[in-house]
Amino acid sequence: MPAAVPRMRIFLTGATGYIGLAVLDGFIRAGHQVTALVRTTENAETASARGASTVMGDLVQPETYRTAAENFDAYVLTAFDGIGRGAEIDRRTLDTLLGVAAKRAKEHPCAFVYTSGVWVLGQSAQPAREDAPINPTPHVAWRPAHEQRVLEAVAGGVRPIVVRPGIVYGGTRGIVSDLLKNGVNGLIRVVGSGTNHWPLVYVRDLADVYVKLVTRSEASGIYHANDEGDETVNDLVQGIVDHLSMRPDVRHVPLDEARAKLGPYADALALDQRVRSPRARALGWSPALHSVGGNVPRLLEEFRGAERRVGR
Repeated sequence: MPAAVPRMRIFLTGATGYIGLAVLDGFIRAGHQVTALVRTTENAETASARGASTVMGDLVQPETYRTAAENFDAYVLTAFDGIGRGAEIDRRTLDTLLGVAAKRAKEHPCAFVYTSGVWVLGQSAQPAREDAPINPTPHVAWRPAHEQRVLEAVAGGVRPIVVRPGIVYGGTRGIVSDLLKNGVNGLIRVVGSGTNHWPLVYVRDLADVYVKLVTRSEASGIYHANDEGDETVNDLVQGIVDHLSMRPDVRHVPLDEARAKLGPYADALALDQRVRSPRARALGWSPALHSVGGNVPRLLEEFRGAERRVGR
């Protein structure tokens, strides 16, 4: 039998966000101790109810959490403010926690996990592995520098890890859940022709990647995380339409029109990407779900169930 993984102490940012909450649950399921950085009492209650300890602090103010972040086995960053100064706050968080991790590494090995995304690859009609060249869409043009900042931390004794999730699905949050919600409401809008491929990953499968990366001492560098289903946006939409009792209207919005409303985000949604995750799979990761279109009934039930719980 393989040796049991020692219980690790994890410092987690973004613990009540879409990805972060799943990652929190993943570490707790695996028997690890999680300390979540939270800004509000409500978020503290959410994280505590899942089994985490909490630290009240704000990424905008490093002095509110720097000391509390000392002496952990792993630092896992999933937080991102998509409105306003997101890139600036992300950089400040990196500077603060990489400094804390480097100090910790002088006494005890520690891992540092940074959440990026596949949009840094840009167009990738041919399957892109972790060593593929990057050509970030403007919406995430700042991310490669942050990835590199993390990867360079190896010189300070930190075990640096960059995760590039595909478009995450499951539950009530995220881009795919927005399609489900719009379908239920009767109108789905697709940016462009819809013939572009989206790399996708089920949120719980993604959480399992983080657990493997933190607990496997050989894990270091860049890791993609997607189901390799190579589904087009039209495939997703058709799967949703086929499982709704009332057929929604589907409108394909020309890219120029979408840009006028969404800015660079429209170009990100229109990317045609096929992505592969060989390094994650080499660690033994195997996603449980491999298709959105093939799992719409399950995803609709998750979505509706979560909606009902929120509405109580």
